[in-house]
Amino acid sequence: MNEPLQRVCAVEVADNGTAVVFQRTAGDQVVRSELSFQPFLLTAFNAFPPDTPGISCEELSGDGDFRYLVSFADRESYDNGVSLLKKTTGFSGGQPNAPYRLFSDMTQQFLIRNDIRLFSGMTFPEVRRLQFDIETLCSPGYDFPNAKRKEDAVIIISLSDSTGWEKVLSLDVCGSEKALLEAFVSEVTARDPDILEGHNIFRFDLPYLTERAKLHKVKLALGRDGSAPSKRTSRFSVAERIVNYTRFDIYGRHIADTYVLLHFYDAVHRNLDSYGLKYAAKHFGVAAPDRTYIDGSRITDAWENNREELLKYALDDVRETLALSNILSPSWFYQTQIVPFSYQNCIVRGNATRIDSLFAAEYIKARHALPAPERGRPFSGALTQAFDAGVFERIDHCDVRSLYPSIILSEGWVPARDSLEIFPQWLARLRTFRLEAKDAARKAATQEDKDYYGALQSAFKILINSFYGYLGFEQGFLNDFNMAENVTARGREILTAMVATLEEQGCKIIEMDTDGIYFQMGAERTLLQIGEALEKILPHGIEVDFDESYKAMFCYKSKNYALLNAGDEITVTGAALKSRGLEPFQRRYMLELIRALLHRDHREASEIHSRYTAAVAGHKLPFADLAKSETLGDSPETYKRKIAAGTGKRSAAYELAIRSGKEYRQGDQVTFYITGAKKRVSVVDNAKLLSEADESIRDENVEYYLDKLEELKKKFSPFFSASVVETDDLFQM
Repeated sequence: MNEPLQRVCAVEVADNGTAVVFQRTAGDQVVRSELSFQPFLLTAFNAFPPDTPGISCEELSGDGDFRYLVSFADRESYDNGVSLLKKTTGFSGGQPNAPYRLFSDMTQQFLIRNDIRLFSGMTFPEVRRLQFDIETLCSPGYDFPNAKRKEDAVIIISLSDSTGWEKVLSLDVCGSEKALLEAFVSEVTARDPDILEGHNIFRFDLPYLTERAKLHKVKLALGRDGSAPSKRTSRFSVAERIVNYTRFDIYGRHIADTYVLLHFYDAVHRNLDSYGLKYAAKHFGVAAPDRTYIDGSRITDAWENNREELLKYALDDVRETLALSNILSPSWFYQTQIVPFSYQNCIVRGNATRIDSLFAAEYIKARHALPAPERGRPFSGALTQAFDAGVFERIDHCDVRSLYPSIILSEGWVPARDSLEIFPQWLARLRTFRLEAKDAARKAATQEDKDYYGALQSAFKILINSFYGYLGFEQGFLNDFNMAENVTARGREILTAMVATLEEQGCKIIEMDTDGIYFQMGAERTLLQIGEALEKILPHGIEVDFDESYKAMFCYKSKNYALLNAGDEITVTGAALKSRGLEPFQRRYMLELIRALLHRDHREASEIHSRYTAAVAGHKLPFADLAKSETLGDSPETYKRKIAAGTGKRSAAYELAIRSGKEYRQGDQVTFYITGAKKRVSVVDNAKLLSEADESIRDENVEYYLDKLEELKKKFSPFFSASVVETDDLFQM
């Protein structure tokens, strides 16, 4: 068999039994070739007569359920075969107990059949990435631009790429919006990126550009074949949430949205208060000291009155997008070199789905039958507990290195139906790769090598930590719920033993989560002594890291806490302490109180409350600090039909949009605040558009907003020292 192709940066599967492969050469040129491709599926029985035109069948080895690999001449014969199977078996391909298995992603099929992985043989700096960002006008009286309003034109498109190239296209230079869109297409074609990047481009930039191109009859020919982007409704899962979005695909290229990447980052680290570009750039320390800031509501005004500053602002946006991508993208890039998915799909597919694709590819490569997935059942999960609430100083954190994967390897456990033992082989291989990459990063002589190996080990870590979750993945053909239950039970035993040992060492336990413990060290002990004590009780293959020490910790309840590090930076974890559903003044109030708590500054806490109370009572806060925004998921007409039918719930945002007399559409953002004179009022009947606010006529509901402060005060009051409060009359209820 020939060696798999290297440096493949994109694959596009055609319907006629071929696929176009794009390779980026070491000389930074893109070459195109065409290969044959036969779509395939797996069946549990010999479903097609041997003389069926356009279909061939191969019986696989082993005793797995899906014993037949069925290949088709082209997409039409494949679709006909799937339809026939659905009709004759009564099952759709993705249903449990279906006697056949589909791989609906054609690119995945091609990569599996040809044993190719995208970007193999390349390093992250070698892939060409282009960033773009748009600025638009917003019609007077509206809170947010809408591409379907003729006046809400695109005025600036800023671009940069991973080579250091930058360019700003603007309406005044191009002469018309149509020419601006055409110039954007020309630049993308000339730079020929493998990946298009932007921040929030799935929800804003790409839908906006598509709509404006339609208005001006411009073909948004961003594909490598001159085609326009295709789009469809899609979704991805992140932590406990499902995020719906409009997915765009561009022929021969991938699309990466740093807004989406931040969601996945935060699912692991839980330390972001916002997914906005400006906040994220500051959080990661990549915001330039002289960065230009212009509030989104002032873009139209800046275009008219301060155009030079607006152009700087637009360029800073793509610079920050590039900087964010440099941090967030490499681990996904290197995962794409391992799993048979496109880069774009590697990002949005779940961890267990990526692992399942990896395993399926190995079984098919070995020409071995795949077992059917085991039906799911509930089982006991991880141990999470807050042992105490309040503020604690001098906190250490011990973390078990990859607890569940380490348990699996140390116990030598294999999923019951994994006859090839692919699961432990890949787990051990990835762990070895990760350790080697970590060592190489430590020894790296240059920053470039350090970044390369750091990203590599991060990619391996993500995949390694996904192996346990795969065991409980109902669609995974090697899933094993008994093994998953055994792993979590062993994990609970280990963490319980660690807690007991720490307490024996005089430590106070504050918080315990899946694989780590926050604790206060006993006065007579050192971390070295504690580490030695833990090492004695831990099973072989289970190792502990003391990853960071903190000046203070505020524990509110399980999974909700704040940490103050040595650099006086605060990290807040948990929805109870940083709800994005609160108005801006409440979020700031909470963060300031948490800072006062962590510094045990009770007088400052009292002053914070007094200051915010006075600001609200004295009408000193800007209306924007009191307002919240909601996006219209339906059109106002659809909302009215649901209300009339009794199937909808009244909404302040929709009622305001309808009463305004303006042409609000689905996807528009409505920002409003609450008026009235009583603290208990109907939000729907007392909401007012922020755009209609008049700073000279302060009509916000003071009692309503003061009550919100009092509720937050009640939330935090128990954590301030009673003796100090009694003495100094601070933060009294």
